[in-house]
Amino acid sequence: MQSERGFEYGVKHIISPISGPVRDVLLSILQLSPDEIEFLIHLGAVYLNHSRILENVSVSSGDYLRVHTKPRRFPKGNVDFTKCIVFENEHFVVVNKPSGIPVHGSVDNIRENLQSYMEEAVGVKLYVTHRLDVPTNGLIVYAKTVEFQTAFNKLLIAREIKKIYRAKIEGAAPAANILKHYMEPSPRAPKTVSHEPKEKWQECVLEILEVTKQDSHTELRIHLHTGRTHQIRAQLGYEKSPIIGDHAYGAEKRWSEERIELTACEIEFSNPLTGENHLFKI
Repeated sequence: MQSERGFEYGVKHIISPISGPVRDVLLSILQLSPDEIEFLIHLGAVYLNHSRILENVSVSSGDYLRVHTKPRRFPKGNVDFTKCIVFENEHFVVVNKPSGIPVHGSVDNIRENLQSYMEEAVGVKLYVTHRLDVPTNGLIVYAKTVEFQTAFNKLLIAREIKKIYRAKIEGAAPAANILKHYMEPSPRAPKTVSHEPKEKWQECVLEILEVTKQDSHTELRIHLHTGRTHQIRAQLGYEKSPIIGDHAYGAEKRWSEERIELTACEIEFSNPLTGENHLFKI
């Protein structure tokens, strides 16, 4: 039995009518080839009883299957990810993230992401410490150990990590140097912000350090004080100063690829395990 819920997104909800290998079950129901089924399993786009599967496991009659038949793709192309490494030691690696690629695996694709590509490049398992949006480029830190990941996350919570961004915007810069908004606690994007505090809405604070006017745009240097999802994008969009290319927040759509003119250009922190101070810039 197959549900049409989620059909427009390529998500199929299935109660398995038979027992057997999941590949055979899906072949009997979906209009997909054996190679297509195997590739979806490889990507992590198939779930059995709410758990992701990565192999052709056995399914029992009555089991629940969720299949993302149209997963978002982020192939590595001809990018040499070893050249994205800015710094590496025994605790962490700093990476210059290209735009158009997620920091980690998604619900429908666990293979094609920066974390996976960098694990291949450095030859060790990596752990996510913080995030950048898919269209954003710039500096990001991956932990090499769970110990460093935990300690780094404590620095983030305590706001002891300094993060500077460079944004090229449409229109004039906001009048205020300190922007403070409140973000609706919703998993959906684009994010909604307001100047007025509301119950359970999250505080968003950023500081504009520099404003540089160019011939065709204005460039901002931004110190991010809080790290909400889409925060800079949502705040600048709300102030009618959207980031170039950020169609979701009011800017003109300029490119077919997922790219906006927002760069995480500096990050500074003290290694919580050694006390050594680190400052990285691009």
